[in-house]
Amino acid sequence: MPTPVAFDAAIGRQFIRYARLVAGRGYIHNTLGNIVMRAPHPDHPHGLAYTKHAEVSLEEMELENIVITDVPTSRIVWGERMTSVGHNLSREILRLRPDINATIHVHDDAVIALLGSGAPHEFNVLSLDPPFVLGKPVHFVPAHVDVEADVSSVADFIQGTNSVVLVGHGITTLGRTVSEAYHRLNTLTAEVRRCLQAEQHAALMGTKVVYRSQAEIEEMYRFAEHIIYPTRPDHVMQDEAAE
Repeated sequence: MPTPVAFDAAIGRQFIRYARLVAGRGYIHNTLGNIVMRAPHPDHPHGLAYTKHAEVSLEEMELENIVITDVPTSRIVWGERMTSVGHNLSREILRLRPDINATIHVHDDAVIALLGSGAPHEFNVLSLDPPFVLGKPVHFVPAHVDVEADVSSVADFIQGTNSVVLVGHGITTLGRTVSEAYHRLNTLTAEVRRCLQAEQHAALMGTKVVYRSQAEIEEMYRFAEHIIYPTRPDHVMQDEAAE
């Protein structure tokens, strides 16, 4: 007999908490931007996705603005309001990445400004934070590719990243928890702001910004789990390192 879908108030409260945190960081300007959190369900192998419906902002939403959808399809299983087209990308990420249980999507000013300036589509690193926190390289989706309307290309890159930059659009970060997705979002955007400031100061002083080498960055990715999650069981980290 099918198990009824019930709204989990604890997940709802956590959703609202992170909606407030994301808005408090200045990431939210309108109804665009969203959070998705996966919850297990015995009748749904991919679990269920908690998210906000369209036409309300993360900044203004309340518990009644959360809906629950299927993961492989956009079918709403709890609530009535439709989701935005951006939910397609988050659902596809959850479907393809069983290790990921949350995504956060925002339109960050600094990232949009940097890439809109004609800067190369690459993630330069000044500090130690990003490789350890992000765990994998940032993936850039060209501006002419709409991976929200057509998710067919997501499988080509999603296993190799935890942070997707949609050029001219926004950022989607992935996490095993919503906390991890949030930390990855903050880390990526903070590093972009640092790079912008470093480039501005270097231009004024006639110097050159000293970015970390690709070899250094790759080495840090290798040890991300040991640095950020030193208390996780060794066999879990070994299994992930072997993937």
